[in-house]
Amino acid sequence: MALSDTWLKANHGKERPRLAERGDRDGLGVRITPKGKITFQLRFRSGGKFSRLDLGSYPLMSLKQARDEAQRLRAQHEQGHDPRIVRLLERQAINKVETVETLFRAWHTAYCEKNKKGHYDILRSFELHVFPVIGKLPAEKVTLHQWLDLLEKHATLRPGIAERILVNAKQMLKWALRRELIATSALAGINAKEDLQIKKLPGSRTLSGDEIARVWRAIERSRMAAKNCLFLKLCLIYGCRNGELRQAEKSHFDFERSVWTVPPGNHKLGHATGKPLLRPITPETAPLIKEAMALSAGSRYLFTNAGSDEPMGTSAPLALPYNVMQWLMRHEKFEMEHWSIHDLRRTARTNFSTLTEPHIAEIMLGHRMPGAWQVYDHHDYLQEQAAALRAWTDRLESIVAGQTPSGALTMRSTSATPARTSSRGGGAPNTIPTIAR
Repeated sequence: MALSDTWLKANHGKERPRLAERGDRDGLGVRITPKGKITFQLRFRSGGKFSRLDLGSYPLMSLKQARDEAQRLRAQHEQGHDPRIVRLLERQAINKVETVETLFRAWHTAYCEKNKKGHYDILRSFELHVFPVIGKLPAEKVTLHQWLDLLEKHATLRPGIAERILVNAKQMLKWALRRELIATSALAGINAKEDLQIKKLPGSRTLSGDEIARVWRAIERSRMAAKNCLFLKLCLIYGCRNGELRQAEKSHFDFERSVWTVPPGNHKLGHATGKPLLRPITPETAPLIKEAMALSAGSRYLFTNAGSDEPMGTSAPLALPYNVMQWLMRHEKFEMEHWSIHDLRRTARTNFSTLTEPHIAEIMLGHRMPGAWQVYDHHDYLQEQAAALRAWTDRLESIVAGQTPSGALTMRSTSATPARTSSRGGGAPNTIPTIAR
């Protein structure tokens, strides 16, 4: 006689003297313990022997669910699959489900750290904006709607963050898809421009001669930490990426050869080229570098976080332009247009154009040379870079001294021992410092 919901309800939890069984149909049946626990079972033949597989217990599994599951597994059995193996593999898949956070961290370790210069920033963006929202959800179960809801909240206020999350989330899901860790990618086909209305515009901010002089004055006269002053000066003089300075180690500076070597792991193109960047150390920049070394005594890094031997963090330089602009507003009543550390790099490059050949200017910035040039020309151009760097520091000195050349767009002067005032108000020193010679 087939099972019924009425019979199951009447016998559930009812004690009996011994174990009992009752059949249903299509190999389905139940086992009832002396304590009245009812378990659905599937009977089937495997390897010439009768076997049983527990499907679930009543009432957590209904009679309809048990019959549906029995039919599903019988279909698998007819195709040559052992129902026990089918259920075991399904349980293992459930237990090994990848959450968004575990999947991201696996991808970050296996791919991102080895191939992306900004992998620290990528990790931090996900820790701050993604993990708290969907980090514990199964990666494959996060819908497109959930991803877009997260991304659109940042697209208006933080478009750069939104784009970074989208680009790397798509790469993470694609990486997982190829390894069959997930079956589908919800973000396939989504892009920042069309779906998030994020428009990337090339930066165009460069500092004028007057702005350079004011910035330099603020650096010299404010109460900004000495290491931060040196950091801003070197960024402006070299036009380097701020990460190249943040991660620079003292051993990278060879004063005998007058060469600063930026290892492949410390610059943007290093993972692709496998080559270091070579920059000259000139009589103007050497005192600044040595002063930075003295300030970070005990650490192997040129610039460190306050009270630490670790390298300066990625977020540490972000507030420096704001501090300079606040000082100018407070002490000179000058409201300066917003600028970033990267704008110092653009300012230096703009000036390099008037001081040296274009290819030298590009090499000084660590850019890739076009076409076959990069394949066949392996000259370091250190002498040419040094000449351009000296011309740039001469121009900066003129700007800082108030003798801005006609048409100059940026400035070029720094001081190895900044003249500072002990005044709480940051009053001006008696003389404008010049570049160390």
